[in-house]
Amino acid sequence: MDAEKWLKRLLQIIGWLMATAVFAVFLPHDAMGAIHERLGLGNFPEGKIVDYLARSTSAFYAMIGVLYIILAHDLRVYAAIITFIAWANIAFGILLTATGWQLAFPLWWTLGEGPLIIVMGFAILWLQKKMPTAEATDR
Repeated sequence: MDAEKWLKRLLQIIGWLMATAVFAVFLPHDAMGAIHERLGLGNFPEGKIVDYLARSTSAFYAMIGVLYIILAHDLRVYAAIITFIAWANIAFGILLTATGWQLAFPLWWTLGEGPLIIVMGFAILWLQKKMPTAEATDR
């Protein structure tokens, strides 16, 4: 499979995975608390702001996931946006890793989220660079 097909698939897979966050938008507080505790993060805090932040973050992830799916439809037209998103992922991954360390999150969480997003960003950039140019595909 060539780089263009790999990039398209990668964006689609990431997009669909992120889009599943929409389900968390509708979770009751008790369900969010149970998941929070099962993940080893302690007691889930009470308060409207906690539910608001959990739901709005989930909705934002879902929205970005749909954007990835849209971007995968035309890699050349959306090339600049894809490049931006790749670099934004790298910066976001660094921020999440640092935040995970600072807040003493479980090691599996810290290493499984931020660094994975960083790798994803670099993979997108690498695949994008490996894609043939428009001139090469016109020949």
